[in-house]
Amino acid sequence: MLCIWLSGFYGLEESDLDKVFRLPTTTFIGGNESALPLREIIRRLEMAYCQHIGVEFMFINDLDQCQWIRQKFERPGVMQFSLEEKRTLLARMVRSTRFEEFLQRKWSSEKRFGLEGCESLIPALKTIIDKSSQNGVDAVIMGMPHRGRLNVLANVIRKELEQIFCQFDSKLEAADEGSGDVKYHLGMYHRRINRVTDRNITLSLVANPSHLEAVNPVVQGKTKADQFYCGDTDGNRVMSILLHGDAAFAGQGIVYETFHLSDLPSYTTHGTVHVVVNNQIGFTTDPRMARSSPYPTDVARVVNAPIFHVNADDPEAVMYVCNVAAEWRATFHKDVVVDLVCYRRNGHNEMDEPMFTQPLMYKQIKKQKGVLQKYAEKLIAEGAVSRQEYEEEISKYDKICEEAHARSKDEKILHIKHWLDSPWPGFFTLDGQPKSMSCPSTGLPEEDLTHIGQVASSVPVEDFTIHGGLSRILKGRGDMIKNRMVDWALGEYMAFGSLLKEGIHVRLSGQDVERGTFSHRHHVLHDQNVDKRICIPMNHISPNQAPYTVCNSSLSEYGVLGFELGFAMASPNALVLWEAQFGDFHNTAQCIIDQFICPGQAKWVRQNGIVLLLPHGMEGMGPEHSSARPERFLQMCNDDPDFNPKITDDFEVRQLYDCNWIVVNCSNPANYFHVMRRQILLPFRKPLIIFTPKSLLRHPEAKSSFDQMLPGTYFQRVIPDDGLAAQNPSEVKRIVFCTGKIYYELTRERKARNMENSVAITRIEQLSPFPFDLVKAETDKYPNADLVWCQEEHKNQGYYDYVKPRMRTTINRAKPVWYAGREPAAAPATGNKNTHLLELKRFLDTAFNLDAFKDHV
Repeated sequence: MLCIWLSGFYGLEESDLDKVFRLPTTTFIGGNESALPLREIIRRLEMAYCQHIGVEFMFINDLDQCQWIRQKFERPGVMQFSLEEKRTLLARMVRSTRFEEFLQRKWSSEKRFGLEGCESLIPALKTIIDKSSQNGVDAVIMGMPHRGRLNVLANVIRKELEQIFCQFDSKLEAADEGSGDVKYHLGMYHRRINRVTDRNITLSLVANPSHLEAVNPVVQGKTKADQFYCGDTDGNRVMSILLHGDAAFAGQGIVYETFHLSDLPSYTTHGTVHVVVNNQIGFTTDPRMARSSPYPTDVARVVNAPIFHVNADDPEAVMYVCNVAAEWRATFHKDVVVDLVCYRRNGHNEMDEPMFTQPLMYKQIKKQKGVLQKYAEKLIAEGAVSRQEYEEEISKYDKICEEAHARSKDEKILHIKHWLDSPWPGFFTLDGQPKSMSCPSTGLPEEDLTHIGQVASSVPVEDFTIHGGLSRILKGRGDMIKNRMVDWALGEYMAFGSLLKEGIHVRLSGQDVERGTFSHRHHVLHDQNVDKRICIPMNHISPNQAPYTVCNSSLSEYGVLGFELGFAMASPNALVLWEAQFGDFHNTAQCIIDQFICPGQAKWVRQNGIVLLLPHGMEGMGPEHSSARPERFLQMCNDDPDFNPKITDDFEVRQLYDCNWIVVNCSNPANYFHVMRRQILLPFRKPLIIFTPKSLLRHPEAKSSFDQMLPGTYFQRVIPDDGLAAQNPSEVKRIVFCTGKIYYELTRERKARNMENSVAITRIEQLSPFPFDLVKAETDKYPNADLVWCQEEHKNQGYYDYVKPRMRTTINRAKPVWYAGREPAAAPATGNKNTHLLELKRFLDTAFNLDAFKDHV
């Protein structure tokens, strides 16, 4: 390992090795300095030479790539810069350094997570962007943590300084478009001229939460979408840059998940430049306690990405490495890592005291001369710039900051929309409002339904041999079409196919989605005689249709859901869906759900129409694979259970506009079809959570007629009882409200008990936003009936805690809302089939025993 490293250091002579052991303690974590294990020797080697660059590439198994790297670093005199380049680099260092110093002077008691100790990050990023622009890139999507974010916004993205400075004013009123976020989480979108190349370039910094590295797959998904929509099949025009901290890069599993997507056909962005701000500390934790690998960047080895370790106190070395990194990405379309070995001059934030935990390290850091001062002295000594010119550059930028600060005082309101990272030009009005507050019918002409059904039941490619079992499935679909019926798979096919025909791109991603976990979908057909020959009938619906993308993902939830969220950010004119293999698997992606999807619009004024398909249902298959945890999604809904809203003509759509996401549990294929189409036909975008069935996929009663899908039909938020009970409502003794699969158990039990006249069963298909108007209509229809909520989930799970207070508000608390379902439990379901059936029998008895709740009155 040591000899590999020695051969990889640019300009390191054997006589320089004594410098390794005379380095100040800033080059490693303070502590016992007498023992020097190999890890410490290598770490000190990184700081041994004034123009050092450490290159890791010996693990790359491509000879041409290795030779390319050697050419960049082993030829004498490769690191030569013109006078103009040095002066530009100095100017960028001035801006990076003086920006932080300005903030410190003006707001010394404010957290800002400054860049002090790694000021060379700003010229590093600008160098990558300049080189990439020269190579033809015209859009860069970036993701980063909080450290240095304001500096990147100011000096890379070029956000107006007054907009940044006014974020520090605690007296400004918040705008009414959302709850907002702290300044060092906000994003930005800006199209400008790159001054080096004189070409237009679009820069987007994606907003993110405090959860480190969580933004990585979101950036990759947005990058992939932008490449897709502009036809950039090789990543020549759109690229991503991801910034990381050393501790998070080594510690957060999402880093590996995102790397793992980098070379998959449906997820690759054709190379990302990763820049690690290697402070050599994580909050208060030493590297020796924070990782087991020698370097924080070792995770990148899994994708054969070259790793360039560079001294961040040597701006010219940083600039050279970043040029090489950008050139690598343009040449090989693969990931590359730049490890900026630096330090953190302050604590974790400006209010933090680092001497508590790293006393030796911070004693040395206090003595450390700033990189700007060191580089300026170097250029002055070389004669590249005079001291007067250097001081004038400082004065010029200080004046820019002061003038912007003065303008910032004129701001009266904080507008979150000024920080939007993914604008949708033309989708909203100029002031950011929907163009209407209505939704057209989601039904289709019968000829369209028939045509799409025929495509779904055929193989549109000649000489293509499909599996015999699949032949029977396609024949069954054809028979249903002849009978004007659809099952769940066909209902989905109708929704997707019709949107594609209308020019809407549909992308379905997740584990095993091509076939479907339950072997019901079969959107990708495989030739039984020719390896890797496939057919996607959905792409043969219409000559001018939008493309359909269906892709089995890697076995990842966190990374893939984040990726699809980013993809959905790019355009409102696409239906982007992520399907969990089983509904409960979403909990390994909980960070994306909790921090991005649920509050994304409130925090960042960023609408998103992503759809989550979560298979859910108690089938007696054990604690796992049963519950998609609907209670968690409902708990995070932003509607008020105690407020009875005023019913207006646009109430249904207005409710959807005001909510943070939509939660549905459809009981028939037609409603599933309608809610998918409504997702696109609405004049705004909201995340849609759908609890999808398992046993209903083949349930003989879970079918819908074409009549329920024709023009003039809509998604039904509530499906009222249309049987004998509805014909004589005054005789009805009980209304049982339910949602999803349990409806079929209830109707079967009601028929067996001959209670179709006395018990009405009403399905609430849209749980949130809650359909107050339709639930009230149902309760008013049956004046003599008591109210029961029935669910198959346990009482402390499912929907009851969400539904009960809203139903009570609907009826002005005139009646109780009784519960029929499983008792509270820690696990989502029993692992014993017999117990499962006994529980089912018990709560069905409760639901239909008209005397069950008399003792509770």
